[in-house]
Amino acid sequence: MTVPLLLALASSIAYGAADFLGGVAARGAHVVRVVAIAAPASLLVEMLLWPLAGARFDTGAVTWGAASGVASAAAFALLYRTLAIGPMSVLSPVTALVSAALPVAVGLAGGERLSAIAAGGMTLALVAVVLVSGGTDGRERGRSASRGALALAFAAGAAIALQLVCLDQAPDDSGVAPLLVGRAVSWAVILGAALLLRGRLGEARPNLPASAAAGALDALANFAFLFAVRDGDLAVVAVITALYPAATVLLARVLLAERIGPMQLAGLGIAAVAVSLLAVG
Repeated sequence: MTVPLLLALASSIAYGAADFLGGVAARGAHVVRVVAIAAPASLLVEMLLWPLAGARFDTGAVTWGAASGVASAAAFALLYRTLAIGPMSVLSPVTALVSAALPVAVGLAGGERLSAIAAGGMTLALVAVVLVSGGTDGRERGRSASRGALALAFAAGAAIALQLVCLDQAPDDSGVAPLLVGRAVSWAVILGAALLLRGRLGEARPNLPASAAAGALDALANFAFLFAVRDGDLAVVAVITALYPAATVLLARVLLAERIGPMQLAGLGIAAVAVSLLAVG
């Protein structure tokens, strides 16, 4: 298994764990409060990585880093608005599929070529993304999403995809500069949103350790993704990274005793096969 593939898997696991901890931290508290804690923790981790990976703040790194930060903030707002509208079992797979498919399309349009085995693995991975992120709430079965909700789900997935594409476009010799710039920009946007919404954030405080850990893991996920696409193909790295709901589901099963639905279980199995094919291909 190649280094980019291992880094993509690490990114996927870290993203999934960050989402799990973020969800735990947000129970009973406004999610903006969680992100206001997670963002500086994430920036701190990226600054600690600076001496190890270096950082070159040229025009490309700053421009693409800032763009990824704006996309990250937009993804946050759109994603949680989407999930608030529901039904999650319909909208979550739409967001996950778009966040995977768009970087794949960008990579292939940019000249990346896949073997037949890798193409088969990528197709299975996209199927796994939808199945794993589909949810298990039986109360939402049979519910349809409005056109507005579907549009928001698509926009949330597109924002996530845009963040990944922007990181891929940053110069390969820029080290962690795109991450530092992107996190600073997204933190500024989030703080601005917190100020605007301060009257509606409520009094409940989020779980501080879980919030900070979510931010730290998100930073590590971004770091792993950035260095994976520098040595690997965006199409392959992005689709493996998009399998992050698998880590969230497994953590919820182990730590919260949540049930894994049959479709999610099938998705986990398909994901394992997909990664194996991508490793061989």
